[in-house]
Amino acid sequence: MTVLPDDGLSLASEFPDATHEQWQHLVEGVLRKSGREFSGAAAVDALSVEIEEGLRSRPLYTADDASPDPGLPGFAPFVRGGRPEGNALGGWDVRQRHAAADGAAVLADLENGVASLWLVVGEHGIPVASLGRVLDGVYLDLAPVALDAGDGVEAAAGELLRLYGERGVAKEAARGNLGADPLGFEARTGEGFDFAAVARLARLCAAEYPGLRAVTVDALPYHEAGGSAAQELGSSLATGVAYLRELTAAGLTVEQAVGQLEFRYAATADQFLTIAKLRAARRLWARVAEVCGAEGRQVQHAVTSPVMMVRRDPWVNMLRTTVATLAAGVGGADAVTVLPFDHALGLPDAFARRIARNTSTILVEESHLARVIDPAGGSWYVERLTDELAAAAWAFFQRVEGAGGQAAALRSGQLGRDLAETWRARGAKLAKRREPITGVSEFPNLAERPVEREPAPAPPSGGLPRVRRDEAFEDLRARSDRHLAATGARPRIYLAALGPAAAHTARLTFASNLFQAGGIEPVDQGAFEDSGAAEVCLCSSDALYEEQAAEAAGALREAGARHVFLAGKAGQYPGVDACVFAGCDAVAVLSATLDRMGVS
Repeated sequence: MTVLPDDGLSLASEFPDATHEQWQHLVEGVLRKSGREFSGAAAVDALSVEIEEGLRSRPLYTADDASPDPGLPGFAPFVRGGRPEGNALGGWDVRQRHAAADGAAVLADLENGVASLWLVVGEHGIPVASLGRVLDGVYLDLAPVALDAGDGVEAAAGELLRLYGERGVAKEAARGNLGADPLGFEARTGEGFDFAAVARLARLCAAEYPGLRAVTVDALPYHEAGGSAAQELGSSLATGVAYLRELTAAGLTVEQAVGQLEFRYAATADQFLTIAKLRAARRLWARVAEVCGAEGRQVQHAVTSPVMMVRRDPWVNMLRTTVATLAAGVGGADAVTVLPFDHALGLPDAFARRIARNTSTILVEESHLARVIDPAGGSWYVERLTDELAAAAWAFFQRVEGAGGQAAALRSGQLGRDLAETWRARGAKLAKRREPITGVSEFPNLAERPVEREPAPAPPSGGLPRVRRDEAFEDLRARSDRHLAATGARPRIYLAALGPAAAHTARLTFASNLFQAGGIEPVDQGAFEDSGAAEVCLCSSDALYEEQAAEAAGALREAGARHVFLAGKAGQYPGVDACVFAGCDAVAVLSATLDRMGVS
C-alpha cells in the first residue's frame, strides 16, 4: 500500500489530471444529446456567448488565456487599483445624487452612511441661489461635494467656493469636484460652452484648492445613448485627451492637468463586464498619461446604470443596483452612486434613498467586499475580459481621434451614428427577449399597482438621445393602460391548452409571459366564448399539435376567434396564422396584436 504525503488534499492526488481535450469531448456529448452536432473548437464556440460588440464570453478559461501583467495596486498601469490600499481602509466613497433643493434629505443621507454629495445644480436641478440652504448643516470640510451644473458651472462653483469661505473651511480642507464638463454638456444638449471658464477654475484649484478637482469626464451620456462598454471607455479617453490639450494650453502642466480630471462611468448588472470596464479604464488612462509625460492615476466615480432601470415592477431595480454596486466596488471605483430604485419614475422618496445608501453599507460592512483589493484579480476570465475590452476601447478611441477628436466626432454626427448602430443591435436582442428584462419582458405582473413619484426636474436634452432597456415594452404597456382606463378591461388573449398538463405547461407559461409583456391579459380558464377575447394561442407539445392543432384552430374560428397563434415552431397547420416561439420578435408580434385589437 502506497502512503501518500499529507498535503491536506491527499485524496485529489490519487486522481490523474483531466485534460482540456477530455473536457471538450464531454461538451461534445452534451451538445449531441441536445441535437447539436459540434466537434473540437466548434463545440466550445457553441457554448460561447456574445457579450457585446465583438466581445465573447467563452465557457471555460484556463491559465493558457494569458493577459498582460496587471501590476500591483497603486502602481502603473493601475489595473488593480489606483491606490495601494484600494478601498480596504474604509470602503468606497458612498456618493448620493440630489437634484432637488431638499436640505433635510441631504442631511438624512449624510447622517446615515453617505460620505459625499453629487448635486445637480442649475436649470435642471437645484437653483444656484438655493445651494447654501441645501448645504445648511453640512460639514463641508468633511463631506466632499461634486457639482453637476452644465453650462452654469462657473456660477455654481463660485457659490460653492463662497460657502467654503463663509463657513471657515480652509482651502486645503475643501474636497470634491466642481464638475466642469463642456463636451459632456454638448453631448447632452447639442450646445457647447466656452472652455475659458473651465480653465480659470482648473488654474484656481491647482493653485489654491489641492483637494478640489475642476473637471469631470462624464461617460454617462454615451452609455445612456446606447453605447457599448468599449464605446463608453473610448469616448471618455477622447474627452480626457481633449481636456488635457485645453488645460495645458491654458498654462497648467501635464501633471496638474491630469490631476484636475475625475472620470464617471456607468455600472451595470453585468457584473463581470463592469469589473473589467473599470479595470480597463485605469489601464487605458495610465497609457494616455504616460504618453503625455505624466503618471495617470484615474479617479473613478461609478454610477448604477440609468439605462437598466425600469418603470414597471421597479422593485426589481434594487437587485440590479445591488449587483452593479458590487461590480463597481470589486472593480475598484473610488466613489459609487447607487441610483434609487424609483429613479426612472421621478424624485426618489425617503425609503428609496435609504435602500440606495444601505446597498453600499451592506456590501462594505456585512459582505466585506472592500477587505481585499481587486478581489477579481487573477481570475483568468476577468483578466482576459479586461484585456479584450481595453483593446476594443482603444480601437474606438483611435477612431474618434481619427475623426478629429471628441468634439469633431460629436458635431459631425459620427459618434451619434456609432452609438445608434450599437443600440439598434441591442434593441433587436431586447425585442426578441434574447436579453431578458425581469418584470418587463419576463415574468411581468399586469396586476401590479403603479408606483407614483413627484416629477423630477427635466434632464438636459437636445443632444444624444437617452435610451432605456424597457422602452419598447413600456410603449406597449402604456397602450394597454390607456385601453384599461377607457374600457375598464385590458386587451385579452385566450390560451387554449391541448392535452395533459405535462404536454402544455411549459408553452402555456411561455405564452402567458410573452403576451403579458405587451399588456395583453392571458385567459386560460373556462371556455373561449366566455373569455372576452378574439385572439387565441394554442399551447401544447409538437406531437399533440400534429394530432389536434388543425381541428382545434378550426373549432375556435367557428366560435369567433379572429386570429390563432401557436406557441412553438411546430410547422404549418390549417387555421393557424402564426407561431410564437423563443427568439421571435416579441415587440413586433405584440404590437401587431394590439393593432388588431384596436388598442392604440
